[in-house]
Amino acid sequence: MMYRPSAFAVDDIAALHDVIRNRVFATFAAMLDGRIAFAYAPVLLDAGNGPLGGIRFHLAAGNPVAKLGDGARVHLSFMETDAYVSPDWYRRIVTVPTWNYIAVEGEGAVRRMSREALPQLVVDLSAQEEAKLRPKEPWLIDKMPPQRIEALLNGIAGFSLAFERLQGKFKLSQDKSLEDIAGVIAGLEARGDAASLAVAKEMRGRE
Repeated sequence: MMYRPSAFAVDDIAALHDVIRNRVFATFAAMLDGRIAFAYAPVLLDAGNGPLGGIRFHLAAGNPVAKLGDGARVHLSFMETDAYVSPDWYRRIVTVPTWNYIAVEGEGAVRRMSREALPQLVVDLSAQEEAKLRPKEPWLIDKMPPQRIEALLNGIAGFSLAFERLQGKFKLSQDKSLEDIAGVIAGLEARGDAASLAVAKEMRGRE
């Protein structure tokens, strides 16, 4: 289970789905032969797959995690954004350094996808990401020779998962005073890197 002090706990499914859509690259953890094994892959959100939604994804066939069978338990994590917070940025409180971040964790049982379902999975996943590159014309699978497509599909294993647990932790200084929050936002914006600006934007959205 996710460690979530009440000030940072988020259970709104729409908000958690937004994180998954914004940060599609997940870290997976599963038990294999008595040891924890990790895998990393982009996912497709299937918001209508059960009360909490679900995902589809694929792994390289040579990945040990790709050997999981139907019903195997998988935990996964999405880290949307994160940034260091200097205690010098607080305007009232005297404390130590910390880190602000937005993370979502999920859990469920995987189901292996049929070989016939793999082409659509690849099409849907590429379409999801190519849409973010507009106005570039999207890459389409039919640009590939059929024999090359078949070879690539033979090298992956597809999975679906319906979330049985989906939780968020949005740690954005909610436990601090408005004055201290303003100081952290100013510090992050002054630092100016992409991650700090992203956290500052999230904090401003909650002012």
